[in-house]
Amino acid sequence: MKILPKFWQKALLAAVIGASVVAGCSTQQLEKNPAAAVTNLRYQSYPGLVSLPELAQDLGYLGKIKLDYVGTVQGGPQDLLTLVAGDVDFASAFNGVVVKVIAAGLDVVPVVASYGSDAEMNVGFYVLENSPIRSARDFIGKKVAVNAFGAHYEFIVKDYLLRHGLSEKEIREVELIVLPPISAEQALRNGQIDIAVFSGILEKRALKSGGVRPVFKDIELYGPFTAGSYSMRRDFIEQNPELAKTFVNGVARAQEWLHSTPKEQIIARMESIIDKRQRNETKVLIPFYTGTGVHAVGGVQKDQDFAPWVKALVQEQKLKPHQLNVSTLYSNEFNPYAAQKN
Repeated sequence: MKILPKFWQKALLAAVIGASVVAGCSTQQLEKNPAAAVTNLRYQSYPGLVSLPELAQDLGYLGKIKLDYVGTVQGGPQDLLTLVAGDVDFASAFNGVVVKVIAAGLDVVPVVASYGSDAEMNVGFYVLENSPIRSARDFIGKKVAVNAFGAHYEFIVKDYLLRHGLSEKEIREVELIVLPPISAEQALRNGQIDIAVFSGILEKRALKSGGVRPVFKDIELYGPFTAGSYSMRRDFIEQNPELAKTFVNGVARAQEWLHSTPKEQIIARMESIIDKRQRNETKVLIPFYTGTGVHAVGGVQKDQDFAPWVKALVQEQKLKPHQLNVSTLYSNEFNPYAAQKN
């Protein structure tokens, strides 16, 4: 098939994330250049936080690979867009979005789990303590801050409203406002939005400040679950298998380091990483660290990490039944923990 220019790759991905899935043929992402030896991995990340690959690099788990920071990211859909366009080499995104992208024929491969939801690290939809909002129907006509359109937060709130009897028309009356997660708490307290989404570090900080309460959390809908993965382009993996293997190995080992290391040591390490990278960031969020929410050993992926989102998209008629084989959506090929029981 003809290789798509970057502009059309971005346009297709934007259409996929913002609307229904287009079932089509597989799309090559980039011209192959086997002569180019890759030693750096380009990536985006969130300010004031430390990602798993950044931690892996600092721990020495990435060997000779150098991480090349290209800028901040607003959310998973934006990260996937830059991945598909060839502007970064790996991206973390909600698995529901990854399913949409794969269904559209964009050949990305989830290679290791990146984040999840559990009792400590989850996604909560919060209001001010004195807010009249207490149920799904109270969301109608209200402003809800999400980090990006088409990402985890939007998917969760729409599923919550649908499960509680709201019609498609009523759900459309809930206004989604895109805000950087770090700005959502202040916007809620200033009355600029009615509902904010807090997760992990940001949730712990908001609760410490007081005056807010949750309406619902994602784990109340699904229980503990792996929510997102790091993906790479298939053509990139095929051209650089050893590099991909080292990356997955390093991220998997970083997950296990987090599982086995005392919290105070984790916080000290993350503060040190932020100091060393010199991006003029604040470290105020790091003491509220709560984990990645991934309980699978080494971030090993499984069918259940993707199956609920495939089912939901089929129910919404955005995917055809049996259009996707869940077990082929992801790869644990390079994960050294894949042979262990999770």
